[in-house]
Amino acid sequence: NHLSMEEDPHETEPEGFTLLQHGHRDMIQATAFNIYGNRFATGSVDGRIKIYNLHQDGTWNLCDTWSAHNSEVLEVHWFPPSIHPNLIASIGMDGRFKIWVEDSTLAPGEGKGKGRRFGSHSNKPVWELRSPARAPVLSFSIKHNPETRHTYLALINRNALLTVYENEQPENMENWTELDKMNVCDRPARGEEVAFKVMFDPNLEPCYAAIRQGVQRDALGIVVASMNKATIWRTKEISHSVSLAGATSSKEFYLAAELKGHKGLVRDVAWAPGSIRGFDVVATACKDGFVRIYEVTTPPKGEKELRSKDYSSMPEQVVVATQRTPEYGARNTPSGIGAGLASSRLNRPQESHGKGGEVLHVAKEVSRLEPSGTPMWRVDFDDDGQLLGSSGDDGKLILYRREPKGTWAKSSELAMARAVPS
Repeated sequence: NHLSMEEDPHETEPEGFTLLQHGHRDMIQATAFNIYGNRFATGSVDGRIKIYNLHQDGTWNLCDTWSAHNSEVLEVHWFPPSIHPNLIASIGMDGRFKIWVEDSTLAPGEGKGKGRRFGSHSNKPVWELRSPARAPVLSFSIKHNPETRHTYLALINRNALLTVYENEQPENMENWTELDKMNVCDRPARGEEVAFKVMFDPNLEPCYAAIRQGVQRDALGIVVASMNKATIWRTKEISHSVSLAGATSSKEFYLAAELKGHKGLVRDVAWAPGSIRGFDVVATACKDGFVRIYEVTTPPKGEKELRSKDYSSMPEQVVVATQRTPEYGARNTPSGIGAGLASSRLNRPQESHGKGGEVLHVAKEVSRLEPSGTPMWRVDFDDDGQLLGSSGDDGKLILYRREPKGTWAKSSELAMARAVPS
């Protein structure tokens, strides 16, 4: 499209982009699209969350807004549609994690601005968790396995405590069990600037090379940004039980790799989708002005690794038994989950690879990108893991593509045009 000489380019909306007047009383801290890209959520310093719907004519209209937290909203995320099509979670500086569900009995637009759709029942969420020790949760991540129907929730608070919860009943979002917790770094001092971020491995299974070296097919992976470092954590199986109802196992996290080289606070992390490549790709955004991209591999050690069926070498042996009760008949014997959780250590050893099912991971920095020389805030991959976006203090969105030789190079740049005062 060509502009005439009389038109002001700063007042003309670029094709394919929409500028929204969000209507919050303060700046926006968090945004999130649903998986289909037709719903959009914003969280603001004013403590409110707003939901926008994409209409057939291409316009975005406000669906609902409600007071979600007593202080600023830090993050919002949509749950996977395999759990519920319209379920959203949020955290705020009030130290609370909340899950909200939409009342689908109301027509779109009904109750707009009154919190009747997502904030129904007197603004009470479906489930709420208060952070212990009055340390606010600064980041969270959600992962759902449609095959096992297990949902996992990771929360990290200002005291550097990472806690992971498990839900085995996706139809009941109130039933969460603590899976493990650990301190990922030293506790920051009061008043010190902090940076914490957590993200699950988005892939259904670990990459095939990691599975070959002994990583369990159902193992969880988490990348964590904690102050001026970034680390990758994996789960190992610490007990396994088999009964007539099936097999159950309990997990414990161990430090798999450290992403080194950061010279400032690590403000964001991203794990690339796509496990078929044989290695994992992780990116970080750092206050020192660099975006770093790492390849995480699991090299063979030349000796027999622990396989998924080598349960005899686990701390607890396989138990094949059932327990009967007069009322309910056969029940599974305790699988050791409670014992595993009770004995979980908060401070994990930094160098303990190869012990008790732990698999060696090696992280190699393949690209160090300096978009503008200003501190970086956000990084994220596309659904194929071939495109990376970053943003920083300069207000620009810069995209990078992976080249055939494995390095990453700048692909495009997006910046808002500002009118020059006359």
